[in-house]
Amino acid sequence: PVDETQKMAELLRLGDECGEGASGAPALSGSCLADNRLNLDVYPDGCHRFLQLFKGRQGEVVQVEFLRLSSNDHLLGATLGILPHLKHLKSLVLKGGHARDEFGSCQHGSLTSLPPDIGNLRCLTHLDLSFNSLSTLPSCILHLPSLRVLLVSHNSLVALPEDFGSLSKLTFFSAMKNQLKDLPQSIGELTVLQDLDLSENALEFLPEEVGNLHNCTELDLSGNRLSSIPDSLANLKSLRRLHLHSNLLVTVPASLASLPNLSRLDLQNNCLRAVPPEIQTSPFVRLRGNPLGETEPSPQADESSARGLQRLFLASGEDSFTVTSEGCKAVLACGIHFYFPPGAASGPLRIYFQTLAPDPQWVKLRHHDVLLSRVLELQPHGVKFQQEVQIWMPYASPQTLHQREVVVRTFSGQSWSDLRTRVEQKRKSKKHVAHCSVLHFSWFLVVSRLVQNECKVPTEGTLLFSSVDPNIKVTFPPGVTEETRSVKLQVLPVSAEEIEEITAEVGCRASPLLCLSQDSLVDFLRPVRIQLPLPPGVTGLNLDRSRLHLLHGDLEGQTWDDITSQVVLEFTHLYAVFEVTHFSWYWLWYTTKTYIGGIAKKVYERLRMYQVNFIALQRKKDPEQVLLQCVPKHKVDPVLKKLQDRYRGPEPSDMVEMFEGEQFFAAFERGISIDMDRPDCMDGRLSFIFYSHLKNMKEIYVTSPVDRKGQAVKGQVSFYRGAVPESIPEDASRRRKGPDSLWLATLPIKLPRLKPRWGENPGPLNSFSFPPLNLGNAETGYLTQANLLSIARRVGADWQTIGLNLGLTYQQIERIGYNNREDLDKQILDMLFSWAQQNSEDPDCVRKLITAMKESGRQDIADEVKTIIELGRQKYRESIRRVGL
Repeated sequence: PVDETQKMAELLRLGDECGEGASGAPALSGSCLADNRLNLDVYPDGCHRFLQLFKGRQGEVVQVEFLRLSSNDHLLGATLGILPHLKHLKSLVLKGGHARDEFGSCQHGSLTSLPPDIGNLRCLTHLDLSFNSLSTLPSCILHLPSLRVLLVSHNSLVALPEDFGSLSKLTFFSAMKNQLKDLPQSIGELTVLQDLDLSENALEFLPEEVGNLHNCTELDLSGNRLSSIPDSLANLKSLRRLHLHSNLLVTVPASLASLPNLSRLDLQNNCLRAVPPEIQTSPFVRLRGNPLGETEPSPQADESSARGLQRLFLASGEDSFTVTSEGCKAVLACGIHFYFPPGAASGPLRIYFQTLAPDPQWVKLRHHDVLLSRVLELQPHGVKFQQEVQIWMPYASPQTLHQREVVVRTFSGQSWSDLRTRVEQKRKSKKHVAHCSVLHFSWFLVVSRLVQNECKVPTEGTLLFSSVDPNIKVTFPPGVTEETRSVKLQVLPVSAEEIEEITAEVGCRASPLLCLSQDSLVDFLRPVRIQLPLPPGVTGLNLDRSRLHLLHGDLEGQTWDDITSQVVLEFTHLYAVFEVTHFSWYWLWYTTKTYIGGIAKKVYERLRMYQVNFIALQRKKDPEQVLLQCVPKHKVDPVLKKLQDRYRGPEPSDMVEMFEGEQFFAAFERGISIDMDRPDCMDGRLSFIFYSHLKNMKEIYVTSPVDRKGQAVKGQVSFYRGAVPESIPEDASRRRKGPDSLWLATLPIKLPRLKPRWGENPGPLNSFSFPPLNLGNAETGYLTQANLLSIARRVGADWQTIGLNLGLTYQQIERIGYNNREDLDKQILDMLFSWAQQNSEDPDCVRKLITAMKESGRQDIADEVKTIIELGRQKYRESIRRVGL
């Protein structure tokens, strides 16, 4: 056997080697040991601190009764070997979830097993292993004789041990968000179990022995695959709450209605066709989301009905579909999915949809919001469905945004509000989608926001923690309010590197930025106690109070006032504590600067801005096609790499800064012009709206308005700011006044020497006859032969690909190429007008032309056709108005 002393020394040596560079950890670890508690999960190097503390103060550590560690720690393995020596341990928390991935989701810890000696902890009553990577339950847990509370939620468990019932003293067990497919029969031996949470697993059936849990008061089986439940559940006389929503239940036993203490039975979102009257009339039963009242009682019939639900796949040109009372699933060409459950619409209803570019005049983003999608408009507005309609919206993944959450935001016609949102990732495409449920249709978009923690504050008071930074908490004492009110908390972490870079001061530090808000206009009746962590590198041991400043900002973030002298600040070794009666922004700074409010303004302004580059690329096959784009700095390299096969151009512009939702313009200068009829062209300049996660891209066709006699033209494209957006910091607005401040960047553009244009010299226009054509119709806009000529001169060498995508055969393409060999212009014209003559009677031919251009990689031509059509629609509408129709 290995000598225990040698084994301990090896573990401590390993901790020393792996933890080198964690400066100050030993000293700080000592201050973390409070009485019989050791909370180290709030530190990124908590395991290193534990190993150092055990090495220096072993006698005290082995007496610890309550221990918290993060399983995201790379020294977890060395730490686990010491835990069996803490014989007095009553509560052990080894949770993951303290770190987040690039999408803002909690990262699971590295824990996959436990040392067998953990089973010797005779005093352990509470064990939390949530947010880890357990695929099986460690066998040592079954040997813990005093265990009462066990949490293994958010793991990868597929089964529980057959002898799980040996945990005879267990009163609380949570295994939510795992992959459990069945339960052992021995679960019925947990006779003192009071709370059982098995939600969001893959359970398909329950053993009859579940009915032996006579002391169970709450049972959560929601989010599984249960098609039936055993009659033995009627034996649970102590049961108060039974959650069965989001399963596949076809029926439920009538005996559930006779449970004497049951106050809530949630059966929503199942496949219930018929429910016993005793249950259906009970006031505590929730039944929404079930196809009740339909005459298909058997499970087999229900399955075939689900499989037979109408599925609609809409093409890119379609803008509506019909929903009947039978429900349907609809998939739009842009990737948006809908699910209308049976009974959602009382009769046939035509749904109209469109995606819109976000206009900052009505899409109001809040502080630090990032837009992740275009705006989806669904009509008819305000129609109320009888059941919730589910929507899945794809969105751009916020690769660089940490500690944030994704929500769907909806517009009521007056204000925007956030919906309860679940984020999913498609397995095949790896695309991210935001899922929500609504009863009304309006406008929707996907936004990344700061994580929002909220709670109800009753008269008795409560406690609110931040899930982003557990060190931040708000305490509401009894009597703080007369009526219950809702409170929200958001935290924006600010790295020491950002502070140093912006302030140019090495010793400048700041705590996370805290925003508190409530749904009441009345201040609290008693002071609310707020705990903020001290800025990084500052502790109660080295604190210089003269350098510490507590700042208060209004909700617009435009003023920052130093309120250090107006509140009573208390300090511990890790925290600053103060009391307030109203909510706003709070920020703790540690600096030698005197004008601290101005520094905070500067930092806050930078946190709300993006550093961007401008790109101007010319198509290799046709340099008159120019692609313009405004790209956040972290996206520049991948964007250029993706485009380099088809485009060439200058280097990106120097870095500039822009706000989310800010307008800017691109103007071509020095002998280069663009089509002034474009709807996005204002005073000869192209208009853009910058959103960091939209493409901000336009492909346009440029020309030289003067006769350059076949010579090359060297011009440029310059970028300018638009109007200063509303509600930005005053300093930023002041810097942008005057003509020079509007200019952003300039990039060179060169039009090479080209052969004469059609019509300038004898050529295809004089030797090719074009019959009169009107493609489309007056209401949707016409394409004439003149329009086709304009399009043809831009097609170039892509004509064969376009022709095939328009539906011409290979034989037709080859014949056109042979008949007009050595004359590219005639090949293009012959192809385009051959197709037009064949499809002139097709009312959908314009949409097909736009689709063919997109499929051929010619978005620029597709945009031009759309512009022509839109101008035609406008003229048609004006003519209708003129004649009084």
